[in-house]
Amino acid sequence: MTDQQPPSQNVSRRPHAGHALLIMALLVGCSLATVWSSESASPRDKGDRDIQDTKQKGAEGVDFSYDVFGAPPGQDPQRIAEEVKAKDKADKPAVMAQHAKILQDRYQLDCRSKDGVVMTKGKPQPIGPTVKLPNGATWDQLSKLSPEDIAAKDLFPAGFRRLPHVKPAVGGQVFPDVQTKQFPRLIRFDVNFDLPDCFLPEFPPPIFLTTHPELGDVSQGEVLTAENFDRLFRGLVTPVQLDGLRMLVTQFPQEEFNATHDRKSEKPSLGVSCLDCHVNFHTTGQFHLNPDTRPQRDRLRLDTVSLRGLFNQQIHGSKRSLRSVEDFTEFEQRTAYFNGDHIRAIKKGMNIIDRVVVAHMAQIQNMIDMPPAPKLDPMTGRLMRNKATEQEIRGEELFFGKARCAGCHQPPWYMDQQMHDLKLERFGAQADGPIKTFTLRGIKDSPPYLHDGRLPTLEDTVEFFNVVGGLQLTAEDKAALAAFLRAL
Repeated sequence: MTDQQPPSQNVSRRPHAGHALLIMALLVGCSLATVWSSESASPRDKGDRDIQDTKQKGAEGVDFSYDVFGAPPGQDPQRIAEEVKAKDKADKPAVMAQHAKILQDRYQLDCRSKDGVVMTKGKPQPIGPTVKLPNGATWDQLSKLSPEDIAAKDLFPAGFRRLPHVKPAVGGQVFPDVQTKQFPRLIRFDVNFDLPDCFLPEFPPPIFLTTHPELGDVSQGEVLTAENFDRLFRGLVTPVQLDGLRMLVTQFPQEEFNATHDRKSEKPSLGVSCLDCHVNFHTTGQFHLNPDTRPQRDRLRLDTVSLRGLFNQQIHGSKRSLRSVEDFTEFEQRTAYFNGDHIRAIKKGMNIIDRVVVAHMAQIQNMIDMPPAPKLDPMTGRLMRNKATEQEIRGEELFFGKARCAGCHQPPWYMDQQMHDLKLERFGAQADGPIKTFTLRGIKDSPPYLHDGRLPTLEDTVEFFNVVGGLQLTAEDKAALAAFLRAL
């Protein structure tokens, strides 16, 4: 370790003309909250109803997660917090058992793998499909039916539908066991992570720099944190980039992880850092709910996406279509960390990050490279015929032909900087709305798939698009397509 001081929690701030207005809004909101009654309120979702019930009933079995202004007048917030925590802990086994039943009905999660089919650092890739088919149907039969027939016969597989959060009414960030074992501060007392480790990326993920491709993985097998970032990166990056990295590993208050009474962590917490979710600029399958949809029941589970190749991406956020990583960084701090509510952010500890510092954070994010793909031509992103197998070459032909994948995933980065709506309501499923096209480069390192992780393997993903796209792929076609995807 060096003799560097721990990263500062102080963020340089500019005088902000809106601060006085925000404080006034908070004070007015507190006054209104005191007199808000059932006759005057018109709640639009369960979260709002919980707030209203809390005001009227006190701590009688009500979850205070969405109580914006604290405990009801005259009641001890610490006592209420302890009661809520005790109830959450008591309810946890039933909550997780109910969610396990949902997963059991959807998938066969038996962790299959194949010799030689591995991620970048050697972890076996999960092999599917794992999605269960309804009513004795086969994949071949299902792919031949029209969306209308599938909807009428209720044959759209449950595993192709939205994957719910383990506790949708509360939501919030949930971290996998492999991560919480090393960082217990990320454990929630009300829920656990839901998917087996075999369906998650490698931990810790390798880190590749565009400026030093000759070094390969620069993580040295460690998780990048506030304690080691200087030791690992000083001399590899500029002082500006190192300062941006400092900010990315600094913990900031977040909805469930903070120092307020309604947190979901056992002890008061500094919060979470950007790289707690985007571990080593990649992901380990952490999930939460999108912050910009209401009512609560319509909010989508979102998996943490990889930051690899961010320098070439023009849309940020699975649903939000933010057009710069700087805008995304500010959005996360102001609202996404707090379920889209800037007033809660003020209460729990929102940080107004100077745009200059945000630019530092963007600089380091924009130099994270994709993992090596030795079979791809570096100029075109297409397979080099002298290095690829016959099955991979066949898969590439399907990708650009019959399977129509290249309509959205264009080389060399295998994305199109657009958002697309698959219109799953055609099949009798809930609509997802427009979702950004994710890059397929390095996709073998990023299970589970789709924006909410509903597809545990690449085989499940191929089956999904074969049905949704009406592609009429054969079993051999689908195997070849999955082989090509693993070469990207």
